[in-house]
Order: sequence, then structure tokens, then C-alpha cells
Amino acid sequence: MEAPPVTMMPVTGGTINMMEYLLQGSVLDQSLESLLHRLRGLCDNMEPETFLDHELVFLLKGQQASPFVLRARRAMDRAGMPWHLRYLGQPEIGDKSRHALVRNCVDIATSDNLTDFLVEMGFRMDHEFVAKGHVFRKGIMKIVVYKIFRILMPGNTESIEPLSLSYLVELNVVAPAGQDVVSDDMRNFAEQLKPLVHLEKIDPKRLM
Repeated sequence: MEAPPVTMMPVTGGTINMMEYLLQGSVLDQSLESLLHRLRGLCDNMEPETFLDHELVFLLKGQQASPFVLRARRAMDRAGMPWHLRYLGQPEIGDKSRHALVRNCVDIATSDNLTDFLVEMGFRMDHEFVAKGHVFRKGIMKIVVYKIFRILMPGNTESIEPLSLSYLVELNVVAPAGQDVVSDDMRNFAEQLKPLVHLEKIDPKRLM
């Protein structure tokens, strides 16, 4: 039985429309410790939180040119933690006055049968990976430094290899729509990380 047509409706996350403000960059492996040292001095938590997550990206193709994308993620290093389902909207990059990429964001905790539910809904898994890294916090800002690992055997998170010789660095804030002033704070914080890492407003379409 075919899945019903997909209609792209705005996702508002309940009654509050939450937006993610994002700056991204990367550092080579040999520069990681220098960056972590700088972040320890700048952030609220001198010792970062660590994480080891398994993420699966699901697609649902409908009548639109671009498929509908949902991300399912689970913690591999913390037993009993719920799965998380995440939706990221199309980036709003046209406004030059914003210093960060802005996109709609919905993130919810779910039960353990999330992936089975998505398949029943007509989604198919496009790819999966393991992410391992560190999380720093500065006020409402979150700074994530992590490495992506390719899964060599589908579903086997023990069989992995690094995707590159670098770490991704993301500075983000999740806030209600219209709080564009946070992008100014993000830009000011990003300036303090130069020249170790250059965090930029990156259009994902440039990477395709």
C-alpha cells in the first residue's frame, strides 16, 4: 500500500515556534586540544559534557522536489535514555542582518520503537552515522565539538571508522522566533575562537 501524499506544513513545535540559530566550522585533529583549552576558559562548564550518539536519517518522498527529512538519535553511552526525533526546517539565509543561519527546529523525546514507527509511516532510512564529542555551554549558547564516524556494516555501531581528519564545531542557540539578537552574541563569541576555528553562517545547499 502506498504512503499518502506528503504535504509540507509548517512545523511549529506546539504553541511556540522554536528556531535554531547556527554557526559552523571545523578544526583538524591536531588542533582539537588547543580549541578545547580555549573553550574551557570561555564557557560556563570548564569540563565539557561528552556524548556518543547513533543517528539515523529518514526520508519520506512525496510530491515535492525535496523529500521530508527526520532524524532519529539515541545515546550509546547512557543506558535508558530515550530516543530523540528531530526536524530541521529549510534555512532562512536571505537576511544579511542576521549573523547566523536560522531554521525551524523541533526536537522531542520518544519511545524505543521510533525507527519502526517511521518505517510504518512510509519513511526509509537514507544513512546512519556515529557522532562522538564534547558539549560546552555559555549562557543559552551551546558549543558542540564532535567527530563523525562512518558505519561500515549497516546497523553495527561497533564497526566504524572516522569520516575525516577533522572535528566539526557548531555554535547554536534554540530560541523562540524573532529573537534575532542572539545572533549578535553568537558572532561576538565566535570572534573569541579565532584563529583556532572560523565559525560561519553556512548555507547547506553549498555543500551539495
